[in-house]
Amino acid sequence: MFDAVAHAVSALLGQAQTWLFVTLEQPLLYQLHLMDYDDLAYDATLWFVAGAAQILAVYAVLRPLEAWRPIEHWPDRKAARVDVIYTLINRLGLVSLVFFLALQPAFDNLQEWLRLHGVVNLNLDELLPGMRTHPLLGFLIYLVALDFAGYWYHRWQHQFQWWWELHAVHHSQRQLTLWADDRGHLLDDTLQAAFFAALALAIGVPPNQFVLLAMLGGALQSLQHANVRMDFGRLGERLLVSPRFHRLHHAVGYGHELGHGNRARLYGCNFGILFPWWDLLFHSADFVTKP
Repeated sequence: MFDAVAHAVSALLGQAQTWLFVTLEQPLLYQLHLMDYDDLAYDATLWFVAGAAQILAVYAVLRPLEAWRPIEHWPDRKAARVDVIYTLINRLGLVSLVFFLALQPAFDNLQEWLRLHGVVNLNLDELLPGMRTHPLLGFLIYLVALDFAGYWYHRWQHQFQWWWELHAVHHSQRQLTLWADDRGHLLDDTLQAAFFAALALAIGVPPNQFVLLAMLGGALQSLQHANVRMDFGRLGERLLVSPRFHRLHHAVGYGHELGHGNRARLYGCNFGILFPWWDLLFHSADFVTKP
């Protein structure tokens, strides 16, 4: 079932990718004498198409929810408009694509060196052979592995002063909306893209699954930041990060910093990206305090 759905989604994205590339991009590359970059442009087109599809789907679902059940009412939404620009930059895939493609040759060389020295390949699907015969299992294992890394990455962003000063740009938005997830410092976004592209390559995430993982993760994080009065119930709150759970993470003086300058105390709660399991396991979860 999952395999069929994944192939159907990939086929639709692939058709849109091919049409856009052949109709618009390839003629432009030819006119500009840039045909040496046609492979890179073709790969970039897939990320662009996937990102555009995700943005449209997320907006179609979440914007009506924000209008129907807002947790906050604002006289205007001007403060949130800049987040739309952040979203377009991040979701259309340019940063992630550059790092994923740029790091691929380096990881190929590294894995060849490891094999020559008798070191087992890093790919998870070689350590867990069932991932190859059961695509859904493989997808879920990659999802959990990346989310576990994401929890610690996010926690470190709050723990180290220099890193917090970058990540604080994300927390500077006081009007949380479906667009707020991608608000961030360019350097922070670059570090994050490099980290997760490197990790995905290290554990052997196939490129087509990497695109699907990015789409799913982005959609769920848009929901978490949406201005929606929503929780998932006592059990659901412990299975998936909800808007309520993540909104508390954004609470000034509780979810993140307290104080000013060098006297700021960096701490917080609810660092989970998709799953709150890691917050439960490492004692950083708060399901009680109202955001």
